[in-house]
Amino acid sequence: MNHSHSAAYAAAGVDITAGYEGVRLMKPFVERTRTPGVVSGIGGFGGLFAPDLSGMKEPVFVSGTDGVGTKLRLAQLLDKHDTIGIDCVAMCVNDIICCGAKPLFFLDYISIGKNEAEKVASIVSGVAEGCVRAGCALIGGETAEHPGVMRPDDYDIAGFAVGVVDKEKMLRPSLVKAGDVLLALSSTGLHSNGFSLVRKVLDIEHVNLNEWSEELGCELGAELLTPTAIYVKPVLEVLQIADIHGISHITGGGFYENIPRCLPKGMTAKIDKSSLKIDPIFRMIQRLGNIPEHDMFNTFNMGAGMVLVVNKNDAGRTREYLLDAGLAPRVIGEVVPGDGGVEIL
Repeated sequence: MNHSHSAAYAAAGVDITAGYEGVRLMKPFVERTRTPGVVSGIGGFGGLFAPDLSGMKEPVFVSGTDGVGTKLRLAQLLDKHDTIGIDCVAMCVNDIICCGAKPLFFLDYISIGKNEAEKVASIVSGVAEGCVRAGCALIGGETAEHPGVMRPDDYDIAGFAVGVVDKEKMLRPSLVKAGDVLLALSSTGLHSNGFSLVRKVLDIEHVNLNEWSEELGCELGAELLTPTAIYVKPVLEVLQIADIHGISHITGGGFYENIPRCLPKGMTAKIDKSSLKIDPIFRMIQRLGNIPEHDMFNTFNMGAGMVLVVNKNDAGRTREYLLDAGLAPRVIGEVVPGDGGVEIL
């Protein structure tokens, strides 16, 4: 029998028993993510994972950590918490695959003003769904109650992922050559970046988020809360069949900050903006905020959640494969000699 209970701690605002109930409720979600490498269940001091490194000459572990940012405010306003965890996983695992690595496992950290077991379990259900989509295991996490520091309804979430890649197959800027094709994979809207600007422009604290928008073809809140796309499985598959030289996850900083991260010195990404399919939400934000085009491309993904740098001889079959995967790939430009950076024409 578990006798762990502290009336004094509860009086200070921390309910230990709510934490136990949250763990009980989230266990079925965590179990969905189990993969062959999982050694432990949740509840221990550390998550245990035994990776299968067979066939790798020189395995390299790749780690990534991130949160969801102020997109969390949308989940709070809409009282919908079962998708925000998908965003958290996506922001980590989409970074990891930019090295060509396969995500192995994930851990989350949730800080919350008041520990409501059902809410925490709902958040973790999204984390588990993200892990399933990424093919990795959720092997642990932490929920911390912060009374007096956070308001009761407030919470934040961050995550940490680890993947592995054989060193000889690792993507690096030195592989990128002039003439390589830039292939953009469609985003699912804003993903999880730029929401401080979005919240200001759309004044989300004072608008009806449940109101239908003809411009968007859906409710505003539904559009803003749409989870970040997870590109792991199709990208890892296409790496096996095509000559991919680089991958850029288009997150905070948009095109101008992220694409150069996979380019070598002396190379520039030349992009034809007319080739992009820019979703209505970006047009709405630009119009209502009177935002310069440069700032839009320096903040948002503009409909391209990930950009692959592909050998021009493999661009056709790469595009066909990803088209079948439902990612609506578009050739948006090429790599050319230059002083680095991005040119959007």
